Amino acid sequence: MFATRSDRGMTIVLVLALSLAPALAAAGRNDEPSALEKDSSGWIDMLATAGPELDGWTRKPIPPDGELNPRSQWSFDPARGTVICQGDGGHEWLRLDQVLTDSIFHVEWRFTPVPGKKGYNSGVYVRNSSDAKMWHQAQCGDSSGYLFGETLAGYALKPFNLQKEVHEQRVKPAGEWNTYELTCKGRSVTLWVNGGVTNQWKSCGVPRGYAGLEAEGWRIEFRNVKVKLL
Repeated sequence: MFATRSDRGMTIVLVLALSLAPALAAAGRNDEPSALEKDSSGWIDMLATAGPELDGWTRKPIPPDGELNPRSQWSFDPARGTVICQGDGGHEWLRLDQVLTDSIFHVEWRFTPVPGKKGYNSGVYVRNSSDAKMWHQAQCGDSSGYLFGETLAGYALKPFNLQKEVHEQRVKPAGEWNTYELTCKGRSVTLWVNGGVTNQWKSCGVPRGYAGLEAEGWRIEFRNVKVKLL
């Protein structure tokens, strides 16, 4: 059978509709600018003086009693202002060596895409203990943008996971830059992802702690790592 002109026209319309669907969906969202976009004053660039050796940052194993690979999987490209994690040196985190109280932690990240692969995994931390036995993580991955971890409740650690409270997928696929902002104020930790808040958690067990970046088996880049004290 031969397609009629009408059939061909309908096919073209369908293809155009499918190709425009993601853009139309994004356009329909009520995106809000990041805190950095709203007010660029008062931010501290945590990579400004890092140098090739990532001064001011320390590698720590996950779990805390694990061992670090003698060879670091982290590097810094000063020309691009980018921290690169090769993802080939085991599970660990790069800890910012400064205790933060109420603040906003701004981080942009992207995975290096691997054809045919999924399950990308990494994270951004706030209010961790120095060894990450207590940890509060914003998950980075294929379908992520949520908070989880183990916080202090009384004299013990208590797990939490807010994945089910995410009602809109805002994370972009591997190869594209994503922006996270974690606002810590009092007992509240709010996660803003690419234009909107995905989680607001009001039960953080500690008022201060360490921020950091996670390595968990995938090549990932981080840039514009900034802090604003509140």
